[in-house]
Amino acid sequence: MRYNVATLAELRTFRPMTFTLDLDGVSLKREAMLVAVGNGTSYGGGLRITEGALLDDGFLDVVIINTMTKPGLIRTYPKLFSGTHVGEPEYEHHRVRSVTVAAAGVVTYADGERFGELPLTITCEPGALGVFA
Repeated sequence: MRYNVATLAELRTFRPMTFTLDLDGVSLKREAMLVAVGNGTSYGGGLRITEGALLDDGFLDVVIINTMTKPGLIRTYPKLFSGTHVGEPEYEHHRVRSVTVAAAGVVTYADGERFGELPLTITCEPGALGVFA
């Protein structure tokens, strides 16, 4: 429930930002509400932001939520719990081995903990860690 309350509080001042990404050597620039990188399907509170991600496929899943209106964000938010947001036109999904994300003044978080400021490069090393289901 904390995530839901925090999200609603954040909506008052939330604005899209300019992100520059390098996806396996392909450069993208996007005005986006969110850029998320993961190798599992869900984030804190059960949000299935990287729906379809597989822990053992050797890829990182990069999700970009391009600019949306605030009513659009409110309408889409519940879909994050079921993974059905993937049908939204603002949703963009890439599978890569390496990603660099850059944006001015953005602090990153990993597993709910403050990680560091952008830019940040993340790589996937296939088979580097055994995962038991």
